[in-house]
Amino acid sequence: MKCPHCRRGDMFKDKNPYHLSFKKIFDMYDRCPVCGQIYELETGFWFGTGYVSYALGVAFSVFTLICYWVFVGLSWQDDSVFWWLGINGVLLVLLQPWMMRISRVIYLYFFVYYDEDTAEL
Repeated sequence: MKCPHCRRGDMFKDKNPYHLSFKKIFDMYDRCPVCGQIYELETGFWFGTGYVSYALGVAFSVFTLICYWVFVGLSWQDDSVFWWLGINGVLLVLLQPWMMRISRVIYLYFFVYYDEDTAEL
């Protein structure tokens, strides 16, 4: 979760996304502490991260479905589908703070590119 421009500066003030206070999940620097890259490119920029977070959630759910199907098996007769839904739901809730952060990082990487000259500073 480094700056996409120099790949050296941290994007978030605290590396731990799991806090009792939800306000600290998105506690970011306004600019990169190393190269000065602005993180919020325009007003409302972070609204697009909802799409990235949704895609990550769907990909994770498909991954857990395939793993559950291979290792446990799915069937409507023994309600294993509902067990998978419950386990997947709990895992998604537990991973949500991390997924919200990583979706911001991925979304910013779409718009800001790495610059080798800046990384050498």
